[in-house]
Amino acid sequence: MNELFVFGAAFLAGLINALAGGGTLVSFPALLAFGIPPVTANITNTLSLCPGYCGAMIAQQKEFAFQKSRIRQVLPICIAGGLIGGFLLIHSDESSFRTLIPYLILFASVLLAVQDRVKKFLIHGSYHKAHPRLVTGGGFLLLFFAAIYGGYFGAGVSVIIIAVLGLLYDDSLVSLNILKLLISFSVNLVASLYFIFTGSILWALVVIMSIGSVFGGLVGGTFVEMVHPEVFRWIIVGLGLCISLWYFIYG
Repeated sequence: MNELFVFGAAFLAGLINALAGGGTLVSFPALLAFGIPPVTANITNTLSLCPGYCGAMIAQQKEFAFQKSRIRQVLPICIAGGLIGGFLLIHSDESSFRTLIPYLILFASVLLAVQDRVKKFLIHGSYHKAHPRLVTGGGFLLLFFAAIYGGYFGAGVSVIIIAVLGLLYDDSLVSLNILKLLISFSVNLVASLYFIFTGSILWALVVIMSIGSVFGGLVGGTFVEMVHPEVFRWIIVGLGLCISLWYFIYG
């Protein structure tokens, strides 16, 4: 019964990550419910959800052809950030960084909610015309810090990533979703390289949760193309606000 519960949590997390991000809020508390120490639960959860991103990307693989140049732009930055985040988790206290989580996610949700207005200001405003490189550089810097956070803890990191991608690129969120999935997968994967050698991974749970997250990612990756872009955006905003509120109350 416990294994079925963990499998179901991982399936739901994979589905949520494919649609919008924030699946860690389902799978991480599920591990804590079994009395697993937070850092061990975090490490086990991070490794377990990596295959789920693969399932979601397989379901949306046709989008890769339209995002190749962008992948080359953002992936090295995010991989570097994920490595730093994993290093920080292994070598620093978790509690000090966790206090920032609700504020980061709230910022990302608000950023996504006002994305169109901000983008119009940046494109048509004199500031953007005078300093286009500074604006773009700021977006890449935000992605770098998001990747650090993703490697360290990661709850809601996809909300931050897709919000920043929406400002960097003139494209629909549904189309940018494949970039979000690839970045989230890469950040989790490189952070896991540290974790594998710590001895803190519960491998039996990793196997069960990995299978669940793959199926969830496949289902969510197929469903995301059926959602209208505006509806999709507000689903992500609503989810981000809920995640932020949860951490303000219980974090």
